[in-house]
Amino acid sequence: MGKGGESIPDEEWERFLREAGAGGKDAPEEPSARARMVTRRLQEEGGPPQPWRSHQPPRRRGGKGWYVVGLLALAAVLVVALDPGRVTGWFTDGGADGGSAPLAAESERPDQPPPTDPVAQGPTLDEPFRGSPAAQWADGTAGISLPEARATGWMDKEQVAQALQQTRDFLAASSLETGVLRGDRPTEALSLINPHQQDVQDYLTAAFDTPSQENNPLLLFSRFEDTEIELVGDVIKTRGSITYREGDSGAVEVTTDVTYVYPVTRAAEGSDEVARTIVRREIIMSWDDPVKIVIEPGTFSLVSYMVDTTNGGCDTFTGYLTPEFDSELAQPSPGDGPAVDPYDRSESMDTRIAEAGDAECGTATRS
Repeated sequence: MGKGGESIPDEEWERFLREAGAGGKDAPEEPSARARMVTRRLQEEGGPPQPWRSHQPPRRRGGKGWYVVGLLALAAVLVVALDPGRVTGWFTDGGADGGSAPLAAESERPDQPPPTDPVAQGPTLDEPFRGSPAAQWADGTAGISLPEARATGWMDKEQVAQALQQTRDFLAASSLETGVLRGDRPTEALSLINPHQQDVQDYLTAAFDTPSQENNPLLLFSRFEDTEIELVGDVIKTRGSITYREGDSGAVEVTTDVTYVYPVTRAAEGSDEVARTIVRREIIMSWDDPVKIVIEPGTFSLVSYMVDTTNGGCDTFTGYLTPEFDSELAQPSPGDGPAVDPYDRSESMDTRIAEAGDAECGTATRS
């Protein structure tokens, strides 16, 4: 990306074409998510890399629980469904009316999960966040804090500020935009992903055209089937942060770690039961130097992504989140993995995935 989002100068583009055609060592490189993750893993963990987009098929457990799928040699999907037998007493701070004072923005990772209030009441159509820690969270992008910009890598301070804002724009377009939440293709969000990152583009095409366990759009985007599920109200609660550092080849590497809380009900007329789907995503993206990486101005290259979803479906791969409602569930069927508090942001996503191991199904400790 050029300074301030401008296009690459003609002379720079001509130099690239000449050097690329001649195989020059200084020619910009095609970005590869696999290559990025192999490099990072060897540097930080050691040992042989896993293949790009490899996975181990999970053991199925009756449609409830969470599953783990290897992706981008690191990324995993951790989907946690509710155990209906444990809902009573799960709800936490925020008060019965959800009127407690809002929390300050998350400037650093908390050191403990939110406290639990065993007498708090559950959600209603009028108060969909009642009894949840999310009652004290901010609405929409207001809950995603941005750090102060400083010159980093190939970018000056103003360019870093622009990259951070565009990063939050991507989060809004992928996880908060009303049309996308109702099942539309996330066109605006997709336009921010580097079109020259071919492995990612192949994954995105397959994810929306033929969603599957391997090609799952929910890794990056939140979508509900609007003929089945309706959002309750127009507020999505969020909590999280954006950080950045200098990455490979002078790139500005941005990490987002955000939890989204979606209150939903059945789309059928007269439905009044409310459930909550909770999605925590970590996305690492690289705002690359166009002199070194082939990239379109105003776009980023994906480095990695992980998602941890509560009550979004365990073994369904339709491309949509599929929440369940207490009145529709039979007896609880605890999973074979650890219990997970979806509001606990004190653990990193890496730790959460590592604790899951290769288990398929677990149990959320609250909604």
